Amino acid sequence: MNVSLETIVSLAKRRGFIFPGSEIYGGLANSWDYGPLGVLLKNNIKQAWWDQFVTRRLDMVGVDSALIMNPKVWEASGHLAGFSDPLVECKKCHGRWRADDIDWNAPCPGCEVRGNFTEPAAFNMMFKTFIGPKEDTSAIAYLRPETAQGMFVNFPQVLNTSRKRIPFGIAQVGKAFRNEITPSNFIFRTREFEQMEIEYFVHPDNWQEQFERWLSEMHDWIAFCGIDKEKVHDREISEEERAFYSQRTVDVEFDFPFGRQELYGIAYRGDYDLSLHAKYSSRDMTYADPVSGDKFMPHVIEPSFGVDRTVLAMMLSAYHEEEAPSVKGGTEGRVVMKLKKNLAPYQVAVLPLSRQDKLLAMAESLVQGLAEQFSCDFDVTQSIGKRYRRQDEIGTPYCVTVDFDSLEDKAVTIRDRDSMKQDRVSIQQVAENIHEKLSAS
Repeated sequence: MNVSLETIVSLAKRRGFIFPGSEIYGGLANSWDYGPLGVLLKNNIKQAWWDQFVTRRLDMVGVDSALIMNPKVWEASGHLAGFSDPLVECKKCHGRWRADDIDWNAPCPGCEVRGNFTEPAAFNMMFKTFIGPKEDTSAIAYLRPETAQGMFVNFPQVLNTSRKRIPFGIAQVGKAFRNEITPSNFIFRTREFEQMEIEYFVHPDNWQEQFERWLSEMHDWIAFCGIDKEKVHDREISEEERAFYSQRTVDVEFDFPFGRQELYGIAYRGDYDLSLHAKYSSRDMTYADPVSGDKFMPHVIEPSFGVDRTVLAMMLSAYHEEEAPSVKGGTEGRVVMKLKKNLAPYQVAVLPLSRQDKLLAMAESLVQGLAEQFSCDFDVTQSIGKRYRRQDEIGTPYCVTVDFDSLEDKAVTIRDRDSMKQDRVSIQQVAENIHEKLSAS
C-alpha cells in the first residue's frame, strides 16, 4: 500500500523508532535520533549486511577508518576543490536552497515571493573543524563526507596484511557528514548519516562483468530486506550527469512518498582514486599478480548502501492497515509493520495474561531464557488485545502468551504477526519452534 511520509514519521516517534533531535531545546533542523526500537532495527540491518557481504565471503575484508583524516586526503580526492552543490539565495527572506531543488518560475519556499533568487554559487559541503588548541589554518581538519576514502588510503596496508588477490573488496560501515543546504524528507537527506559501502578492486579488463554481478547482489539484498520490489527501479546515469571519472553509474531508486529518489548507487570509478592517492602520497598503489607477474593499478566497483534510507524504505514497505479479527469477536482495524522477521527490532514478545504472581514468575523465567537467543520484549500493561496491536504496530513477528492453563499444561500460545494464527507449544519447545519459524520466513 501507499503510505504518507507523515504517517511513518508519526509512528516512528510514537513507538520509539526515531525522535526529532534535541527536541527539548526546540530541535535542530532535520536532526534525528534513533530511539529504542530504531536502534535495534538499524543495528540488525548493519549486522545482516556485514554478515552477507563480508563475514560469509572469502573475497571481502573490513576496515573502520577514522572520521577525521589528514586534510591531504581530501585535497587528493578532489573534495576540497570540488565537493559542492549549487546554492541560491532569496533576495527577500535570505533563505538558501539547492539550485536543483528550486523551480525558478515558482515562488520562494520561504517567503512566497516569485523570481527573486540570486545566481547559483558553489557551496562546499564539508564540515570544517580544528585539531588542537589553536584555531588557525595549520589546524584545519574536516569531518569525512564519505567513507570511501578511508578504504582507498588503507589499500596498501590491507593488501599486505590480508594477502588477498584481486578481485577482492574492502567494506566499511560508518558515519559521514555533509553540510547539506536543504536537508529534507525525514531521514532521507540529513547532514549526519550512515553508509554501508564497498570498494571492490578488479582488473581493468573485468570491470563490466563485476559491475553486473554487484548490481544483481544489490537487488538480492533489497529482496532480503523486504523492500517492495515494485517500487524499486534502476536508473542508468547519463554521461552528462555522472562523475567525469566514471564510465558507468546506476542509481537504484525507490518510490518514496516524495517522489522517486536514489536508494542505493553503484559506480565504476576506474583507477581514479588510487592513482590520485599514489600521486599525492608518493606511495605505490599498484598490484602485482603473484601468478602472472602482471603489475597494474586496480580499478574499482563501488556499491554504496545508505543505512538510513534502508530504514526508511523498509518501514514504508512494511506498513499495512487492514481489517483483522478482534479478541472480543468481529473485526477491527489494525496497523501492522510487516518487517522482515529476522530484522525486526524484537523477534519475540512475551505477554503474561495476568499479573498474578505465579503467572508472572513463569513468564519472566521464559523471557529470560528466550532473550539469550532472540531480541525480546516483555509487556504486561493493558489488555491482551491492545498488547497484540502494539506488537503488530512495531513489527514483532511472534507473541508468546502465558495464560492460566500454562500453569497446568506447561504450554504457551505463539501468535504469528502476519497470519494471526495461534499455536499451542510446550514451554520447553518455544525457542526451537521460533527458530524454525524464523528460518522458514
